[in-house]
Amino acid sequence: MTDTKVVLVTGASRGIGRAAAIACARAGMQVVATGRAQKALEDLDDEIRKAGGLPATIVPMDLTDFDAIDRLGGALFQRYGRLDGMIHAAAHLGELTPVAHATPRMGEQMIATNLTASWRLIRSMEPLLIQSPAARVIFFTSGVAHHPRAHWGLYAATKAGVEAMAKCWADEIEFKKVVVTVLNPGGVATKMRKNAFPGEDQSTLPQPEHLSSMILELMRESHTQTGTTVHFRETEHFKAWQAAHQPNS
Repeated sequence: MTDTKVVLVTGASRGIGRAAAIACARAGMQVVATGRAQKALEDLDDEIRKAGGLPATIVPMDLTDFDAIDRLGGALFQRYGRLDGMIHAAAHLGELTPVAHATPRMGEQMIATNLTASWRLIRSMEPLLIQSPAARVIFFTSGVAHHPRAHWGLYAATKAGVEAMAKCWADEIEFKKVVVTVLNPGGVATKMRKNAFPGEDQSTLPQPEHLSSMILELMRESHTQTGTTVHFRETEHFKAWQAAHQPNS
């Protein structure tokens, strides 16, 4: 068993998940990175090594393969005996369409990826997380979970579901010293955001790596408030980004 903090990052092949994996590795953590694209995970590992971080454990997988999630939990137990953190950044936007127009296949895919996979991760990783003296877990939500609007119904519903489930779970395991946070990043320059808002100028948005200091703060042992939703744009981290990148705003 290693003394180095072991952190699982889903959706690590791109976007916020990738930035979170790099930030954790640079902070000296052992990163277990999952994603569907093996080449992207290999590139992530190369970047982590160049930055002086520990080589990542890369796990190409689709989170809708729920048996694979269980196998991952078993493999992590065999290798590390515990899990000190989980950053669940993987998500599926689907098509922005009226609820009644969504096909069953698309709806089932969104629910499986965004909601069911979150539950299966909790189910498989809880036994590992409670073995840590101070595990920290981050789920991601969206503004549409709180302010629903047309064409976002399925995505909003799955994100609201994840947020509710994460907070219920936080209440269940608080006595185990597992701190659970739901993070709303707001608009960030990711591929998913571009798909949702193709006409938006992404140069006006924070890049995924600009969330790194916020994510590392939430992963520290000094962060002890569990079951809360943190809005990145209401934090000092976002104000610092604004001051550096939008000095006239």
